[in-house]
Amino acid sequence: MTAAPSVVVVTGVSRYIGARVAARLAADPRIDRVVGLDPHDPPVGLLGLLDGVERIRADARAATEAIVDLGAEAVVHLAITSVPDAQQGRAAMKEQNVIGTMQVLAAAQGTSTLRKLVVRSSTAAYGASFRDPAVFTEDTEPRAVPRGSFARDILDIEGYVRGFRRRRPEVAATVLRFAPMISSSAETSLTRYFSQPVVPTVLGRDARLQFVHVEDALEVLHRSVIEDHPGTFNVAGSGILMLSQAVRRAGRISLPVPEPALSTGAALLRHFGVEQIGLDQIDLFVHGRVVDTTRLIDEFGFTPRTTLAAFEDFIQAHAEGSTLTADRLAAAENAILDGIRKVRATS
Repeated sequence: MTAAPSVVVVTGVSRYIGARVAARLAADPRIDRVVGLDPHDPPVGLLGLLDGVERIRADARAATEAIVDLGAEAVVHLAITSVPDAQQGRAAMKEQNVIGTMQVLAAAQGTSTLRKLVVRSSTAAYGASFRDPAVFTEDTEPRAVPRGSFARDILDIEGYVRGFRRRRPEVAATVLRFAPMISSSAETSLTRYFSQPVVPTVLGRDARLQFVHVEDALEVLHRSVIEDHPGTFNVAGSGILMLSQAVRRAGRISLPVPEPALSTGAALLRHFGVEQIGLDQIDLFVHGRVVDTTRLIDEFGFTPRTTLAAFEDFIQAHAEGSTLTADRLAAAENAILDGIRKVRATS
């Protein structure tokens, strides 16, 4: 095991995971300097975490110069988003995910001091289709091109990392494919989905789901920096939850919707506190996704808590979150039915 890097650069520190990772690394006495790169200022709730982190407000283009100038020994690339910005849309999402990753990797390639590269990825890399195997390993190729924009971005990102590995084989490059993250404190599209009083699901489907607890994800990221673990790893809790089980455990009401109408119905339901669902999530809720984590456990010597334990932690913090009433349920049902009628009328 090699020594921990003295200078670590973390991208995406204005977001929950990036800020938490940077804070953990800054608190590690084996690391001398942690620098956070982000074009945005973190929200007030995260500022306290970053007291020990040097922050540089820079987009990916400017960050490339900073990575070289700082003499970074490790780069942790977390500036990846899974949902488009409500105002800037899909183009800005791809700019951040794909173009931003290209620029960070270009800077990393030109940094002679670099010893480690850690990139946040997702199990969305496997896609979701009816031809999927029961369990994905890191060597499984997706059976179909994913419909969702985030999954396609992930495939592009991992492709660029493979190119980086060929050009800089002496750098320990770690790609972490995280299952959907969940915990009592994290706020993601998934936690908001299960926090809704009415949870739209796909009629006739009951997908197998896996989660990873945020604290376990942070631990794996931390170990990837202070230890050498080159390669690609699935990061998830063992076991599964059926979607119907997750909804019941969360104390919510499932509202099955035909798959073609789900996006339309969910968009209409935003007025009732139901967040719009993208193609990545729809495909996940139709087909499910389960991954094998043997490689992670063997390589890192660390076993994340189970999917059920991670979800139970989320439930404890949101047990009182439902504000469902009969009137609200009736309004939600009518909104979905209207959406279905519109889909049928245009088909």
